[in-house]
Formats: sequence, structure tokens, C-alpha cells
Amino acid sequence: MTLSSNGITTQLGDEGLSQQPWWVEQWMELINGYRFKKRLERAWAYAREGNVLSIRFEGRRVHARVQGSGEDPYKVKLWLDVLNDEDWNYVLEALGQKARWSAQLLAGVMPQDIERAFAASGKRLFPFKLQEVRSECTCPDKVNPCKHVSAVYYLMGERFSEDPFVLFQLRGRTRAQLLSDLAVKRRALLAKKAKEAKANPDAEQANAPQLHPAPISIREPKRWWRYGTALDPGLVVITPAMEGDTGLDEAGAIPLAEDGRFPEAGKQFVEHLKAQGASFSATAMATAMAAGSKQED
Repeated sequence: MTLSSNGITTQLGDEGLSQQPWWVEQWMELINGYRFKKRLERAWAYAREGNVLSIRFEGRRVHARVQGSGEDPYKVKLWLDVLNDEDWNYVLEALGQKARWSAQLLAGVMPQDIERAFAASGKRLFPFKLQEVRSECTCPDKVNPCKHVSAVYYLMGERFSEDPFVLFQLRGRTRAQLLSDLAVKRRALLAKKAKEAKANPDAEQANAPQLHPAPISIREPKRWWRYGTALDPGLVVITPAMEGDTGLDEAGAIPLAEDGRFPEAGKQFVEHLKAQGASFSATAMATAMAAGSKQED
């Protein structure tokens, strides 16, 4: 990949235009739909071999110099039909309605459904066919686009990958203008909604999502470990733990430190824990049975 003095790619790398975002793929589909395939193959070679000497943007037009077979490079111009202020007003109004569109554009990402915003004006952001991309070249070739123009098309795809706002610029709005105008539209829209809500609070409340109160156990965590309601004695069955169901059984072998002087110490310690557990279990059982008898009385 080669960059011109203004930082714009003028030669594709060996990998070409692989792994590109969707808007570049759409631009490439537009180019690859051109019926003169041999001309495209030559243009692709120009783009790969560095024949495009420079690319620059002047307002809404792209200017490039492409070295052909002659001594002097040919001059190429590219441009799209520009949307007028009324058209852009419709587009900005539609963009302002969706916070997602604004957020993606601010992040430098082209929204996948961006054409829906342009449909409000009856226009498109992407050209529908290659003939909508206006071009001129100083070469003697009478067919348009020639291979010099087509080589710039390929490099324009690379440029779109670096900065999707180039497409907006070609339609008449720079990045700064677009984001500034979009911010104004968003503020106006939010102010309008706030005014409507203030003028009709009942409607706002009716449209608001209904929130269910949080359970008392969430509001008062201390209640998590309490159960204040009496249980039906007929539903309560008290039984001792089944053999093998104690905590020690579930835990498995305990990694106790070993001492050669006391080889039975670990075993005796575990047996003592089991005896203690059995004792506590019996006491708990007697207490529970006694409580149950009192409740029945």
C-alpha cells in the first residue's frame, strides 16, 4: 500500500480490498458490475502497480493523476450528483430520529440501513449504478469509464474504508458539516419532545413503561434468611441424613498435613469431626421433634 503526501492511498497492497466493511463491499459490487471486464482487469493492475500517482479532494470532486502508456500522466475527475439543501434537510431530519444512527456516525461507522434516511428525500447515498458516478479523463479513450478512471474507482473503495464520510462529502456535506447539522437536529428534536411532555404530562405517564415494585426480599435483604410463616405440620417430614450425605462425605479426602511421628493423627482427626457431626445431628433432630410435638399440642 502506498500513500500520497496527503495521506490518501494511491496503490493497493498485495491483499487488495479484502476484509472490508459493508459500505466498501457495496462500492466494489458497483464497480464489478461494469460490463467491460478486460478494462477492469487493466484498471485493477494500475491500482496494484502504483500507476495512480495522486488523489486529492477539492470540495465535492475527486482529482487524480494516473500514469498510462504515455509520458505524461492523465488527469482524472470524479464526482457524484450533490443533494441540495432541501434534500439534506430531509436526510438530517430522518437521521435525527434515531439515536443509533447518530451514535454510529459519531463513531465513524456507516449504519447498515443508512439508505432509509436518504429515502426520506427520494435520493440515495450510494450510486445505484456505475453510470451515476460522473467522470472525466484526459486520455484519448472514448469509452467512459476508461481504465484510468476505473483504477481510481478501486482506490476510492480503499478511501471509503479509511473514512466513510467521504461518501457524504461527495453528496455535498463534509464530516464536520454533517455532524454539526445532525447535532442541531437532535437537540431540536429532544427539546420538542420535552416541551410536549411538559404540556401533556398525563400522556407522557400513560406511555411510560409500567414498573412493578421490587419484591420485599430485594428491598430488605435481611429477610432473605427468615421465614415468618408457620408451616403445616402435615407437610413437614424430619429425617436424619442418609448415610454418605454429610458434608465431610461430600468434601472427600481432606488434605491434612502429615507427620511421620503421628501416622494416625489425620485419620483420628477426621473420625473426631464425624463424631461431632453425628452428635450435632442428633441434637438438632431432638430439638426439631420436640418443637413439632409442642406445635401439635
